[in-house]
This record gives sequence, C-alpha cells and structure tokens, in this order.
Amino acid sequence: MRESNRLLSIVHRELGKSIRPGMSTKDIDKMGEKLIRSFGCVPNFLNYDGYPASICVSVNDEVVHGIPSKHRYLQEGDIVSLDAGLIYKGYHSDAARTYAVGSISPEAQKLIDVTRQSFFEGIKFAKAGHHLHEISNAIDSYVRSFGFGIVKDLVGHGIGTSLHESPEIPNFRQKTRGIRLKPGMTLAIEPMITLGTDDVEWLDDDWTVVTADGSLAAHYENTILITEGDPEILSLEEDADPMTGIIIRRA
Repeated sequence: MRESNRLLSIVHRELGKSIRPGMSTKDIDKMGEKLIRSFGCVPNFLNYDGYPASICVSVNDEVVHGIPSKHRYLQEGDIVSLDAGLIYKGYHSDAARTYAVGSISPEAQKLIDVTRQSFFEGIKFAKAGHHLHEISNAIDSYVRSFGFGIVKDLVGHGIGTSLHESPEIPNFRQKTRGIRLKPGMTLAIEPMITLGTDDVEWLDDDWTVVTADGSLAAHYENTILITEGDPEILSLEEDADPMTGIIIRRA
C-alpha cells in the first residue's frame, strides 16, 4: 500500500505540473496512464465498472468522474480535479487533487484551499480508538464555517486489495459514531465541496457528476493508514506536514 500510493503521488505531482490552458482533458489522461504503466503498474480506474479512462478529469462544476475528451480543452480561469489510482502488486491507491488553470478567481482559490484543508481537519481524528464519524463531523464543521456546500451523494471508502471496500466515509455530519478505528485500517478520505448547493446530478454519460446549481466544485483525497498515533498519509507529497498539509520544503 505504501509503494502503491508513493507511486501515485508522483503521478499527481507530474500531472499537476503539466496543467495549462489549451491542453485537452484527454492529454491529461494519456499522460497519467503512461506514467502509471511506466512504473509497471495498472491504472485501477480504467474499465472499472465500465469507466473508459485512467484519470477522472472533472472541470469547474463537475464534481467527480469526468470523462477525458480530446475535444475538451482547459481554459484560463478553470479549475480541474484529477482523481487517479493504480495497482501495485495487487494493492490499490487512490488520491485526488484540484488544480488552478492559469489565473483563477479568489472564490475559486478559496474553494480549493478549504477543500484541501478540510481533509486535514478531518484526519486529526483518524487515530486508533477514535470513531469513524469524528472524521466526518470535523470535515463538516470546517467546511460549513465558510458557507460552502458538501456533496452527500458520494463518500470516501476503505481501500486495500480492492479499490472500494468498507466502510463508507461521509464528509458530512453524522448522528451515529460509526465504527471504532483500529491500527492497520487503510481509508480513502475525500471531501467533495462546492461553492453552492449540496445537491448533484449525473450527466447522460452515467458517470460525470455535476453540481445541481452549476457552482464550482473541488475534490481532495488521500489514502491514509490508521496507527496508534497520527495517521500515515500514504499518498501525501513528501514535502508536506502530515497533519496540517503545510508545505515545509520544496524539492
């Protein structure tokens, strides 16, 4: 799991550096798949339940599962979410990032920042002995303090030798405590946040999820390992503090 996610972090780093106005979403997918296969790995999204690409590329009001297209070009001011994973020796990784395309509005940048930080607020409770929904409630409290929406139709999940395993991990407040966390659990925590409504719709391709009101959406995800102490963030960039996400050095 560590190696699977370490390799995925490299994929995200390289894709993030490549984002620019004028490139097609298919260009991103092709680059991502080439990187994954260069490691001797398999893209776990490709053909998963029929999904036709290796990288989910979701632009602006697209929350998740956007299908790459050679006819869809990124434009200055867009935001784009990349969700990806790979299989290394039978073990899955899963992580997502939202990037600015050129110069973006202050509101869009705030959405990206809050979405990312909500992950780190949530995993303050991702320790053995805590309960799963403490993570959910912490994400909710942080995001709602900014007046942003939280997608409720989609949640995080367990991950291991399968891409999606139990338990489901909501990003919104829960009435129950959820399961008790134990060392060795591996979880994909993935806040999906909007500038407007909580509500989403599926497009006719049966994959692309968009905000019901057309507002911008952002997505941030890492695969984590539960330990006796602070969680180990398996897909985190090596130059970020594991509990705050603050970049502490540059390679």
